[in-house]
Amino acid sequence: MTPIKETQFNFPGQTSFYKGKVRDIYFFDDKMAMVVTDRISAFDVVLPKAIPFKGQVLNQIAFYFLKATADILPNWVLSVPHPSVMIGHVCKPFKVEMVIRGYLSGHAWRTYKSGKRILCGVPLPEDLRENDKLPFPIITPTTKADEGHDEDISREEIITKKLVPENDYIKLENFTRQLFQRGTEMALNKGLLLVDTKYEFGMKDGRIYLIDEIHTPDSSRYFYKDGFEERQQKGETQKQLSKEFVRQWLIENDFQGLNGQRIPEMTDKVVDSISKRYIELYENIVGEKFHPSTDSDIQKCIAETMNVKSTISVS
Repeated sequence: MTPIKETQFNFPGQTSFYKGKVRDIYFFDDKMAMVVTDRISAFDVVLPKAIPFKGQVLNQIAFYFLKATADILPNWVLSVPHPSVMIGHVCKPFKVEMVIRGYLSGHAWRTYKSGKRILCGVPLPEDLRENDKLPFPIITPTTKADEGHDEDISREEIITKKLVPENDYIKLENFTRQLFQRGTEMALNKGLLLVDTKYEFGMKDGRIYLIDEIHTPDSSRYFYKDGFEERQQKGETQKQLSKEFVRQWLIENDFQGLNGQRIPEMTDKVVDSISKRYIELYENIVGEKFHPSTDSDIQKCIAETMNVKSTISVS
């Protein structure tokens, strides 16, 4: 299968198009079709090569969790006409992403290691090690940038700058904690620890909706539960399933998305290893064998499926 690096569809009734870092979005008045491509980004930079099956993995994991959390709050999805496509409501996004962390990993660890003990207005205890479990999950929001880097921001700054009305922000925090608790329980049932993740929310007809993907390797970090405590006590690297291994590979090759830095060469071996890691996460978190698309021309298949089976025009 040739990975989907970009799409240029022209669907019946289409009103506009938006190209995100990894998603191509087609708008139809109050509904939208999201094509999850195989592009991969890190440090807010889209890398030059697409990863086979990545879009299908992300789309199917996201739908799995959206269905499993629909009792907590409504979400934007109406249908999944193709393994790499979702169709749903158009919502007005809130201008923040709600990041929640149960362990000191990734960006939080790099911030802590630099000597800072406050992250997004949240104080952190002394003497923590990388990947230690936090006393309780902490919410560390970021701005939602259309271009460039998202920035850490505190609860107080969000409310003061009126990025989100205070009453709505309190609801976003409550939904974030409930979703993280549900995700944590589902991960434990599969022998995994949900380390951290992010959620995005939007508004439609006066109601808050969960939008975008949830609990995927692009938006979340997982550790294997088996052996976690032993590895921590020995100071060993945790065995994890997330996109962090891509970030680590980039860091080891002197790239963190800063001006003047060059993206390292993505060899076929590197691309293949990333693809296998995404499939591994799918099979572990969903608990089912991954069945990759066998379409020789997946874009043609998407176009035909959308034109024939689409629910876009359904009111």
